[in-house]
Amino acid sequence: MSKVVVMILAGGQGTRLYPLTKYRSKPAVPIAGKFRLIDIPISNCLNSDYRRIFICTQFAAESLHRHIFLTYRFSIFARDFVTILSAQQTPENRDWYQGTADAVRQNLNFIREEDEHVLILSGDHLYRMDYSKFVQYHIDKDADITIAVIPVTAERAPQFGIMKVEEDSRITEFYEKPRETSVLDNLRVPAETFRHHNIDPRERTHLASMGIYVFNPRILRELLEGTKYSDFGKEVIPFAISRKKVYAYFFDGYWEDIGTIRSFFEAHIDLTRPLPKFNFYDEENPIYSHPRFLPGAKVLESTIVESILCDGSIIDRGSNIRNSIVGIRSIVGENTTLEEVVMMGADYFETPEKKEQNRAKGIPHIGIGNNCHIRRAIIDKNARIGNNVKIINEKNLQDHEDRHYVIRDGIVVIPKRAIIPDGTVI
Repeated sequence: MSKVVVMILAGGQGTRLYPLTKYRSKPAVPIAGKFRLIDIPISNCLNSDYRRIFICTQFAAESLHRHIFLTYRFSIFARDFVTILSAQQTPENRDWYQGTADAVRQNLNFIREEDEHVLILSGDHLYRMDYSKFVQYHIDKDADITIAVIPVTAERAPQFGIMKVEEDSRITEFYEKPRETSVLDNLRVPAETFRHHNIDPRERTHLASMGIYVFNPRILRELLEGTKYSDFGKEVIPFAISRKKVYAYFFDGYWEDIGTIRSFFEAHIDLTRPLPKFNFYDEENPIYSHPRFLPGAKVLESTIVESILCDGSIIDRGSNIRNSIVGIRSIVGENTTLEEVVMMGADYFETPEKKEQNRAKGIPHIGIGNNCHIRRAIIDKNARIGNNVKIINEKNLQDHEDRHYVIRDGIVVIPKRAIIPDGTVI
């Protein structure tokens, strides 16, 4: 097996996911009730037997650092590691990371001479991939750079870096988020090209970059040290195509850049379906996360339909939960209805003494109170929702900001540690 070092780019602010990213970076956002986004690429690495992993962090990184430090610890008798490379000032550089390429440039000294390949990943996508097959394809092609690509429809093409390939998969053109009709037409991929890679094109006509790269170390150093380019997709890759051997690795599995509130919400609701697009139940390729040693979920005579109840959650009597995810340590009161709700849970259980203090202060307990009705909403961690609350987007707003909640694409988001008093109607 080739010697591969991994760099995961996890410094993104994730502005389109606000307010979920108000207190944390995008890779630290909780997913599926008990994981964090950063767990996906790290787990893919471990399942691919790549265990030398650097993680470049920058924005609001405290919770991300804490999660990585508590979760990914290897034996002291192995040379495996997951190491955080936080943006910092040095005698040579006084700037923060200026982009994806600049983050790698500022950490080139961590790549050893004996490393044969550098695998560069994004820290905030939802997918499962065997990177060892990706790297072997790169070796077989004798490529300088290989980019993982996925077929997309013409309508979605302007959201991604789009490329044109030759019959042997060598990339000849690359445009970052093209919008001009003439450019998009020129980048169309023949159906025969997809079929050559055993992919049914269906209505997909373009190849999108997944933001996953394999570089030969010498080429990576040459491109980054010889230029001031700060971004791989916008600058480094277009510059390299005419100068280096750049190939496309075709991927046709589930992959989602859950970068907006709508895509985040829809990806979660899909997890509640009988056969979701992304499978967290794959024992051969598990998704790892921080072990919490919590008790199982407790349900006191309620109706649960196509929903996920995570460790430590308690559902009180008479509640009705449908197509929802109830995260770790979540408390749902009596006679409460949840319909398509993503409830991230809590960081701790409140003690009886703490609940007595809540009553004295006139604030709800962490969780959801009694006789509530919540529909199409995301409830961030440690939120306090009182009794007789309705969160149903009563006015059918598409985009709105309030002190205690945000609405994006018609989905209500209750921020972390928010307090929603008794009787509130949203």
